[in-house]
Formats: sequence, C-alpha cells, structure tokens
Amino acid sequence: MDRISNLPDELLVRILSFVPTTKVAVSTSILSKRWEDLWMWLPKLDYGRKDCPVSECERLRSFLDSKLPLHRSPIIESFRLELSNSIIKPENINTWVATALSRSLSELDISLHDDTDPPKFPNILPSDLFTCKSLAILKLAGEILLDVPGGVSLPSLKTLKLQSVRYFNEETLQRLLSNCPVLEDLVVDLREFDEESAGKLTVAVPSLQSLSIYLFYYQDLDGFVIETPALKYFKLMDHNIIGHYVLIEKMPDLIEAYLEVTFTDLKSIFGAITSVKRLSICSEAIKKLDDDVVFNQLEHLEVCICTLFASADQLIELLKATSKLKSLGISFFDQHTPSGMVCWNQPTTVPECILSNLQSFSWSKYRGEPEERDVVVYFLKHARHLETATIKSSESSRVAKSEMLKELELSPRASATCQLMFD
Repeated sequence: MDRISNLPDELLVRILSFVPTTKVAVSTSILSKRWEDLWMWLPKLDYGRKDCPVSECERLRSFLDSKLPLHRSPIIESFRLELSNSIIKPENINTWVATALSRSLSELDISLHDDTDPPKFPNILPSDLFTCKSLAILKLAGEILLDVPGGVSLPSLKTLKLQSVRYFNEETLQRLLSNCPVLEDLVVDLREFDEESAGKLTVAVPSLQSLSIYLFYYQDLDGFVIETPALKYFKLMDHNIIGHYVLIEKMPDLIEAYLEVTFTDLKSIFGAITSVKRLSICSEAIKKLDDDVVFNQLEHLEVCICTLFASADQLIELLKATSKLKSLGISFFDQHTPSGMVCWNQPTTVPECILSNLQSFSWSKYRGEPEERDVVVYFLKHARHLETATIKSSESSRVAKSEMLKELELSPRASATCQLMFD
C-alpha cells in the first residue's frame, strides 16, 4: 500500500475512477491520511441505489449536502443519482444538480423511484439545466416532472433519454427537442396510464440519427408525428390498444429499424422506411401492402413468429415488397411466448427475392408443427441461391429433434449447395 500511496495524486485519482461507485471510492479514505481527500478530485460521481434503506438514504443526503459543494475537481464529467423521492426532498436534489452543473457538467443521469400511491412527480430540475452549454448526455427516469422553460438552449446535447417521466404539458417535449440543435440519440418511453401525456407526440429533429419510442397498452395519446430526415436507427414499440394516428416523414438514410406494433396500421410506417437495410418486425397488423411500398435496399429481415399468428401470408406480402433480400430470420423476440401458427396457405406465386437473392434462412425455437414445417419446406424448395438454412429447435417442442431433422433433410431443395444446420 505504501508503494501505491507514493504515486502522484493524478494517478491515484485515475485509479479511483475505476471503482464501481463513488461510495466505494470514498471508503478508501480510511486507508491512510494520504488517501483521505483523493476521492474529492473524481470527475465522475455516482450515488445511491434503488433499494436504498431509509437510514442509508439519510446518510447520503447529509453527505451530499455537506461534501458536494466542497468537491475539488474543477470539472464534473458525469453525475448520476438513483434515489427514492419519498425519502430525499426535491430541494435537496435540485441543489445537488445545480452544483454539478456549475462544474461544466457533461452527463447527468437521474433515476427517481417513488413507492407512494399515487406517486408524486416533483420538479427537481434547476432552471440552469436547460441552458447548460456543456451538457452532452441527459438521462431522466422515474417520477420526475419535466417542465421546460421558454428560454431553453442546450447547444451540446447529443443524447437524451426520457423514461417514464411526466411532462408538464403537450408542448414540453417539443420545446425541449427544438432547442437541441445537435441531438443525435433520443429515447422516449411514455408511461402507462399517464393522463397528463394526452395529446400529440411530436419528434421533429433534423440532426437525429437514433430514435427509440415506447408506447404502452393504455397510453392516452392522440397520435405521433416524426420528422427525422437524418435518422439511421429507428425503434418503435407501440403496444397501445387505444386508436391513434401516425405520421412519419421519409427517412432516406435509415439503416436499421425495429418495429413491434400491436394495432397501429403499418402502411404509414412502411412508407417512411423504404430505404432501410436491416428490418426486425413483430406485428399482426400487416395487411396487403400498397404497390408503391418497395424496400429496395432491404438485405436483412428478422420476423417474430407473432407476425405469422394470423397467417403466414403476411410474411409473403412483406417479401413481395423486397427485391434485394439476402437474409431472412424467423424467431421469437425477447419475452414473447411461443405459440403455434394458425394457418399456412401455399402461395400461388413465389416472391422474386426468394428466387433470386436469398442466401441465408434461419428459424429459432422451431417446434416442428405442420404449419412451421410447411413454411421451412417452402423456402428450401424455392430459394435457388440459398447457402445456409439454420434451424434451432424449441425446448417446448412435442416433436423429437431426430424426427424434425429427418423431415427437413428429405424435403426438396432448389439449391444444391444449401447446408442444412439443425440444433
């Protein structure tokens, strides 16, 4: 320990920056007089935890009230708080955040949990937050009221994540977004049963490159509008059973999209993402596509088996709109429960992408049901350029693996070089 203590302060602070939390870094002060105040030079501060006991939270409040104003680092790169607002008062958090902002803060991450019923939504954010020139990353989660003033200006903000926060009114989010000129990454996770969020969700950000939107089952929302011409990654999880409109402008630079949509009509969404190269989709709402919807850049398609519940014809409809598809995967997306397909009507025609371009086909959690087998056999029979067909069996299958493999191995294949791999 003496040899380490003889190292320069800058190097010791660097070593402390690798410990998991600031609490652990503070605990090193008991090692010797040499280490007593080193933690106060740390540029990254991480405090609290979700399951913090009352006594521990009280000690944390007292510690931050007394020690944070005395922190010696001239620049605080990141400040993270995970707290319970039933114990910590809003004015305490407001003061702590204001202190961090005064040190050229680059990243602010606050997660606030409330076990009261109904939960409170305090305004814990100081007004200085909305004019911070150095702030590049802002993450807010939980029972936080977001009330954006009229003079907001965040010229350096590139990443914004809003998870289950409450908005002061319908204009709050758009006012914030319209004053973030270099914003690149946005996540909006709207709360379930949040009557305050009723209205229209508008995301109009010319600089945005990544957008993730989560809408829950009973979200009281009139609809959403998206204008993001520079977008490269788009994720939409729309499980809202309440009808709402969708208006999405063209995304000509889109590379990857993930769509998990329960009831919303996909036509308006498909029309905006026709340039996508990688698409993952889970939806039973695919109907006959408009003739002008053509995915002329799509090379990789991942389809959740939920999409095939009503009919596998939906998959064929989607494949007809692709012309360059090289890879097709069928699987259950995260936390989706395996279930059987309803029917499989043998198509009278074969989509051109299957005949001319498809090189890779895979099926995860394959159960060997007749409808599933017929779909796999259909692709093996018609995909002339198929190189690999990978089948991964489901643990819940009622059909023996050996029987599944035998059925598929004996099925006709259009590609003489296709390798059938079974797990």
